[in-house]
Amino acid sequence: MLFNSMSFLIFFPLVTLMYFLLPRRVKNFWLLLASYYFYMCWNAKYAFLLLSSTVITYLSGILMERAKEHIAYKKWVVAGSFVLNLGILFYYKYINFLLELAGQILRAVHIELEIPVFDILLPVGISFYIFQALSYTMDVYRGDIYAEKNFFRYALFVSFFPQLVAGPIERSKNLLKQLAKPKKFDYARVREGLLLMLWGYFLKLVIADRCAILVNTVYGDYASYRGFQIILANVLFAFQIYGDFMGYSVIAKGAAKVLGYELMENFTQPYFAVSVRDFWRRWHISLSSWLRDYLYIPLGGSRRTKGIKYRNILITFLVSGLWHGASITFVFWGALHGLYQIIGEALEPVFNRCCGSLHVNRENFSWKCLRILKTFFLVDIAWIFFRADTLPAALQILRQSFDLSNTGLLLNNGLYELGLNERNCSVLLIALLVLAVRGVMRERKRNIMEWLSEQNFLFRYAVYWSAVLLITFSLDIMGQEFIYFQF
Repeated sequence: MLFNSMSFLIFFPLVTLMYFLLPRRVKNFWLLLASYYFYMCWNAKYAFLLLSSTVITYLSGILMERAKEHIAYKKWVVAGSFVLNLGILFYYKYINFLLELAGQILRAVHIELEIPVFDILLPVGISFYIFQALSYTMDVYRGDIYAEKNFFRYALFVSFFPQLVAGPIERSKNLLKQLAKPKKFDYARVREGLLLMLWGYFLKLVIADRCAILVNTVYGDYASYRGFQIILANVLFAFQIYGDFMGYSVIAKGAAKVLGYELMENFTQPYFAVSVRDFWRRWHISLSSWLRDYLYIPLGGSRRTKGIKYRNILITFLVSGLWHGASITFVFWGALHGLYQIIGEALEPVFNRCCGSLHVNRENFSWKCLRILKTFFLVDIAWIFFRADTLPAALQILRQSFDLSNTGLLLNNGLYELGLNERNCSVLLIALLVLAVRGVMRERKRNIMEWLSEQNFLFRYAVYWSAVLLITFSLDIMGQEFIYFQF
């Protein structure tokens, strides 16, 4: 069931209404049933995998609670939980990729061997809910949270439908503790949640799905395009994936807030980042913080030599790339981000000396703008490898982007030959301007909801209904799947 489908627009109000009408003791059970129904709308049999991960990590928490000070025993329990959960993830997501890779290596050394291919459908959201369940295991082991005794409450934590299939990857210290106390109806909270959902639909339908039309046109036949056409597609893909993924996260956050629960912030203006490291503090925060807390720091983090620190950074980003998909393009994308950070940190002393020698004022606005543009350029180059189907295709797209012979594209209406008509281009430009204004306000620590609430009634509702109108203009492209569902 997609957030941007008529099914969800019927499902969510009914679930919410029943949640607030039911007695307190059965509220969580009702949400659990609704969450499993929500997941089973894709493929009912794969709910068994969700249940399996839930049972494994629930039992691991109980066993560690009983072990108390037996550290060695607790380590074995954690290891067992990770092996079983990652084994499920490996089989369904990576087995064919690794077998294909093995076949390519064997053919490279002239060994012909028939490699089997498993007919496996990737379960939607499997990377999200397994990482969420594993974080609970680690939190109990570290003593950061209690072992949850109520199985139904814990099962709801793993399967909570607003963030089940595309995050954010919640922590037990946040969501599980909230689930211990079912919520009552609160008008102000419900209103704020619905406005968040409206903003999420705006990001998805008005921005992301319009960008997708042009991006799919160019990437679907990339050999026919070059120069500004490729550059435009790459820039719009950056906004497509941002609008798509942030749109899902905001809808999820809004839906959870309507029900009375607070999900973590997953994005904070990533394209205002002044470095790649800063970008990863702002982009997919739930994953980047998960990898930091459960992989980078356990590997040693930055506590040892520079060489070990750089190794840890590279390993973390290779895992990040592989988490996104079983493809060499995702691994390359992750490696690029790791190398960006390693090279940036290694050259920082030289850069600082040069700025000092040239008396550069690094606090002024123009210097910050240059750093933002540099970071966006590096991130956008990496997005090519994320979007392309194969590594050779990504490299060809990158090469063709430097062929600037079609400079008259924007002057002879060639833009409208890339899939977007004049009306859609105008709507997209307005939407991107709205996104930029909101980003600037957030960077200046202004809460857009609070700011709107301070305005007069007519202005406030003019903004709301303008958003509704733009979303209505986008209903013809409603139903496009969210990009991160494949992860």
